[in-house]
Amino acid sequence: MFLLNQKNRSTSVLIALVLAAGSAALSFQATQTDAPTVLPTPITTFVTTLVPRTQFITIDPITLPDETVAAKTITLDIPECSPTIAPDSNGYVPPGNCNAQYNYYPSFAAALVATIFFGVVTFVHIAEGIKYKKGFYWVIIMGSIWEFGSYATRTISTRYQQNSGLALISQILILLAPIFINAYAYTILGRMAHFYLPSFSILGVRLYNLTLWFVFADIACFVVQLIGGAQATNNSPRDQALRGIRIYMAGISLQESFIIVFVGFAAAFHIRLLKAEKTGQFETTGKKDWRRLLYTIYMSLLLITIRIIFRLIEFAGGNDDSNPLPRREIYFYLFDAIPMFLAILIMAITPPSLTLVGPDSVIPKAMWRQRWAMRKQEKVRALKSSGDRSGFELLRSS
Repeated sequence: MFLLNQKNRSTSVLIALVLAAGSAALSFQATQTDAPTVLPTPITTFVTTLVPRTQFITIDPITLPDETVAAKTITLDIPECSPTIAPDSNGYVPPGNCNAQYNYYPSFAAALVATIFFGVVTFVHIAEGIKYKKGFYWVIIMGSIWEFGSYATRTISTRYQQNSGLALISQILILLAPIFINAYAYTILGRMAHFYLPSFSILGVRLYNLTLWFVFADIACFVVQLIGGAQATNNSPRDQALRGIRIYMAGISLQESFIIVFVGFAAAFHIRLLKAEKTGQFETTGKKDWRRLLYTIYMSLLLITIRIIFRLIEFAGGNDDSNPLPRREIYFYLFDAIPMFLAILIMAITPPSLTLVGPDSVIPKAMWRQRWAMRKQEKVRALKSSGDRSGFELLRSS
């Protein structure tokens, strides 16, 4: 099975993919300019026509001990979107009209290219996970699959732009996939700390255990961003969409704050590695190749930070004509798709299992099981010595 695990081959693949991404972006930009269906910038925001629809709700009679309440009919005037422009062959209507899923005319070619790129790098991560048989690879595989799924769904959505379900699925996957890449970086540093300097601690807590708390914090950020992203759709009521955007912005701001703190811990670990290397601590163990993996963590978190800053600026600027970020698709690909692709790619080029080799690279779950088994054996010995058979049988059954 072909894997990107050789330095020269990995570098050439990286250069080829980056050049292909650049040429695809240029062709995409040209397509955006020349296509007759693309509206010129700035795009005029159309006001959706809301037509009241009368609905009658009948409440059945209620019988009480003292009296009987007769049936009543309530009349409700529910505003409904009334289409004013017929969609084109792909379902596109200008922003602000009924069922307008995008603030621009989405490019089928750009979405297809992104789908192919993410599909290739997803295959590489799956192949590496099978080869190295490391359980924590599922984190980066899941993030890659979500990115691939988001752009695959977006590709279909460009041809069925009246389908709000496709647009929602694509948006949710794109907004949440970086959380997995973030958590994978946390996980790698934890294993590096256990592999190189298991006794290294910050504020009295071992760095390995500290990274687990960052993973839990990442899960909390995931929940917040999921709640916000599900509400911030183009078809949502204005108040709900604004609330969803604010919740999502709070989630990615929290995510970035954790990244900053984490990078500070990683820098402290970096300094300690340099000192250990100068004193010859790694000469006897042969654990020397730590720089490339640590720099991969730094670079991936930097790319995620670029994407977070873009999203914060995009959402903070509003959704009117004065903010070009949500109204030009090229910005989305430059500051979201490409950074996330590069973050996943460099992690495929530098898999941790090439560096973390041997018994010290055991995954945390196995360590926890070993510690639990040792504690259980100690309790069994203590119960045997005390003669408490009931407690001994209970402990054996647990």
